[in-house]
Amino acid sequence: MYPASFEYFAPTTLDDALSTLGRLGEDGRVLAGGQSLIPVMKLRFAMPGALVDINRIPGLDGLDEDGGGLTIGALVRHKTCETSPLLRERYPLLSDAARQISDPIVRNLGTVCGSLAHADPQGDWASAMMAARAEVVARSADGGERTIPIDELIEGPFTTSLRTGEMITKVRVPSPGPRSVGTYLKLERKVGDFATVGAAVQVSLSNGSVGEAGIALTAVGPRNLRATAAEEALRGNAPGDEAIANAARLAAEAAQPVDDHRGTAEYKRNVVRVYVERGLRKAIATAQGGGGNG
Repeated sequence: MYPASFEYFAPTTLDDALSTLGRLGEDGRVLAGGQSLIPVMKLRFAMPGALVDINRIPGLDGLDEDGGGLTIGALVRHKTCETSPLLRERYPLLSDAARQISDPIVRNLGTVCGSLAHADPQGDWASAMMAARAEVVARSADGGERTIPIDELIEGPFTTSLRTGEMITKVRVPSPGPRSVGTYLKLERKVGDFATVGAAVQVSLSNGSVGEAGIALTAVGPRNLRATAAEEALRGNAPGDEAIANAARLAAEAAQPVDDHRGTAEYKRNVVRVYVERGLRKAIATAQGGGGNG
């Protein structure tokens, strides 16, 4: 199928883009990589009246770290994150997630911010960002700017808390701190397929115990899910076998999978348990071996 008719705008400044989005209202959609938006337009699951292409706007493709953490601009591609030495060394959770996004074509064109705005429950970035305690910065035509935690951005399947005319301009990821390591594990039927199950894990160690833990799940609910009980069970405890197994069990209980062509709910819940346990063991062992950040 072909998309329904739409207007096309290609502003060269952020102010012009926001002004155009504000004028268009609910008819306008942002076009960055197009790897999520264009396919659903072709199927006519989405029929925006206009696209605002932001690819000609300079300054939106920054991937930088300062004292407070990492900033990922609205035009940063998955491939940039996949090949970034900064992410590989300092933010391994994000590096792991980036290299498992779909296929090379999608990774070359698709953007991190676009994936978050799309809010697909099978999207990998939202889970990785939840585990990393990230937040997005959204701007609108009236000059207003909001900072939104990822947990509050993703409201449901393909639904976010972004307001009409707002656009995500960047993602901020806090510095992982010393002895902090993360990883992302994903089960897919074949390369490029959507996740059957994904698990994002971030762990910080302090004085022999778990200081902070982030655990988020992909494709096992109506939205990406944070395994809050599993995180709380780890926090402040020694990272031994019993604590890890208990956290993995709690994460599996937090999952809300359904039976479908990718597997039964019982199977997916068991994969969550196995992947969270595996991810925790890997992250903790790396942190204990001195391979953490900072």
